[in-house]
Amino acid sequence: MSFRSVIQEVKGEIGAISRRSFRSRPHRAGRVRRVAAAADSPDDEALLLLRRRQGCCWTQLPPELLREVLVRVEESEGRWPGRRDVVACAGVCRSWRGVVREIVRTPEASGKLTFPISLKQPGPRDAPVKCFISRNRTTQTYYLYIGLTDAISDDGKFLLAARKCRRTMCTEYLISLDMNNISKGSETYIGKLRSNFLGTKFTVYDAHPPYAGDGVSKSQSERVIDSNQVTPRVTAGNYPVSHISYALNVLGSRGPRRMHCVMDSIPVSAIEQGGTAPTQTEFPSSNHESFTSIPFFKSKSFRVNSSAASLLTQNESKLVLKNKSPRWHEHLQCWCLNFHGRVTVASVKNFQLVASDESGPTNQEHEDVILQFGKVGKDTFTMDYRYPISAFQAFAICLSSFDTKIACE
Repeated sequence: MSFRSVIQEVKGEIGAISRRSFRSRPHRAGRVRRVAAAADSPDDEALLLLRRRQGCCWTQLPPELLREVLVRVEESEGRWPGRRDVVACAGVCRSWRGVVREIVRTPEASGKLTFPISLKQPGPRDAPVKCFISRNRTTQTYYLYIGLTDAISDDGKFLLAARKCRRTMCTEYLISLDMNNISKGSETYIGKLRSNFLGTKFTVYDAHPPYAGDGVSKSQSERVIDSNQVTPRVTAGNYPVSHISYALNVLGSRGPRRMHCVMDSIPVSAIEQGGTAPTQTEFPSSNHESFTSIPFFKSKSFRVNSSAASLLTQNESKLVLKNKSPRWHEHLQCWCLNFHGRVTVASVKNFQLVASDESGPTNQEHEDVILQFGKVGKDTFTMDYRYPISAFQAFAICLSSFDTKIACE
């Protein structure tokens, strides 16, 4: 039996229950109509009603049978839009949510992006996640999508949004899970990118600890948001997860930009054999209560321990990324990099980042490209990332390439 047929059967059963409920308690009809009006489709309506009918037989399936059904649903779809079936299963009830939470693996192991928390987890090890960024010059907003096909760009599945905010002494890019509400007061705000005055140095701040047990240092104190648009006193931290710097080019020498990224939250051992990168497992409920449509993310709130250890110990080296050195093409008279067909337009913004071994005598580079970014249209850019960085970190690094840089070109 397919997942859609299961949903149709559930909807029919719920319809019969609802009709009996209307006859016995007419005052509830308005509430059910409001639930139906809020649903995006008949399948969503059925799932919303099912969550309110905990006595339905589908919520009482034997654990072994339930797990077998959900495993098949999860394995049947490798990318969006099919992954929405897995998200729908996680929203049925508590028992279904618990099973889905067990069987859905992180992007590092599965190569799949399923839930919003996947955007904060390291990418796959074997192959990069192929995304693209759309720029709106009028509103100074940027949207990150994951490709639904192998084409350079398509309609895509929305992942993240960013908005550029100009300050007196710096520029900030606010990053949110909601494309329609990009502000620090939003409950979907997850971090930001801040530049210095010259636009040559950037810091990426995460609104949540990169992994369990992290605390906010004295320079990273909690901020309290008080906005008329959200519930008062929503707290979010400023956790620096990476620092990006661009080399000055005051003499105007030929060549592309030179980038240098220090990943504060990722140890250099993460790229070694058997190494692991910090992985967030859930959003703090204090800042993400708005995910009511996906209760999978709701968890017990926790208090940030200000006396906890810093992101990395003093004796542990941080991962350093640098742009891969291009080669000068004599025939084309330009600097060239092999983007494997993912970049079609020459631009100073194009780059590839690789891990840098700064401890070696020759400052060697690793061959595996961890992040590449390039132009394919007037306002369209591709972004491919892989382990050990996350989609959020990769998006923030790419945003730094859009900013104006004095004395860098």
